[in-house]
Amino acid sequence: MHSVSQQYTLVVCLCLVVVLCMACPASAEPSGKLVIFHAGSLSVPFDAMEKAFEAKYPGVDVQRESGGSTKMARLISEVGKPADIMASADYVVINKNLMPKFASWNVRFASNQMVLCFTDKSKFANEITSDNWTDILQKDGVVWGHSDPNLDPCGYRSIMVLQLAEKFYKKPGLADALLANRPEKNVRPKSVELISLLQSGHMDYAWEYLSVAVQHGLKYITIDNHMNLSDLALTDFYSQARVQVTGKKPGTFIERVGKSITYGITMLDTAKNPEAAEAFLAYMFDPEGGLKILKDMGQPPFEPVLTDEAGMTKLPVSLKSLVEVN
Repeated sequence: MHSVSQQYTLVVCLCLVVVLCMACPASAEPSGKLVIFHAGSLSVPFDAMEKAFEAKYPGVDVQRESGGSTKMARLISEVGKPADIMASADYVVINKNLMPKFASWNVRFASNQMVLCFTDKSKFANEITSDNWTDILQKDGVVWGHSDPNLDPCGYRSIMVLQLAEKFYKKPGLADALLANRPEKNVRPKSVELISLLQSGHMDYAWEYLSVAVQHGLKYITIDNHMNLSDLALTDFYSQARVQVTGKKPGTFIERVGKSITYGITMLDTAKNPEAAEAFLAYMFDPEGGLKILKDMGQPPFEPVLTDEAGMTKLPVSLKSLVEVN
């Protein structure tokens, strides 16, 4: 038979358990709406990640909006659209457009390379090779394009490919000669818009990321590493390519300097659902989770994902073990 003091102690303990449970909602599974802005080139893998994540956390409703990375970042920084996560095809876009006012850290999670895509309908489809593509793109009647350099990293990287080809092949004026056969109407807001033009036969060739080509079943030619922006070891060579793009304010410009392709992602400081955002990023940074999806879809991930020392100090505690400083 319990004494009065024992009963009193038991009641107090039970009350403490109840209070602690009520004070720790973070231990509950994430729920609610999770808003993710991301590069158009991430649409297919992020669709797969969304399905897998929602299956794991059925209380979360992932809502994604995609487009050119620069445009998506400006929707947050200039238009004020709310988002929990932003993923960019160029990690520098996050640094330049969102940090430090809207985000505190930036994780690099994948690489890519530029390829020239086409279909069976494309003119000279049976002739084009990794060696003669510059000649084919200059031919009369060949319709080719790329995305808008001011809105989409794939756009300014397409221009960089042409500039690097001029250096690599030692043909002064080659980049301008190629662009002379590419009218402005062939420049589209985001790279994924070019896919429908290729598939419908309204465009012969388009510059895309390798991952996009693989995901959409497009034919493509690869080009030398000195031009495809895939090799970190060739950063010095890539830096010869420079493209002017519009800045944050009308009439201002930013110079983009060639470097290897590196994707970045961040959680916004103003995230309305940080619990779900952290859970999604933890899933995405998992080698058996989101990183595996990227790898399976032709986009080499960094394993582990990377950030700088300042970023590591500001990362949520739940993510630190999945990220490495580099």
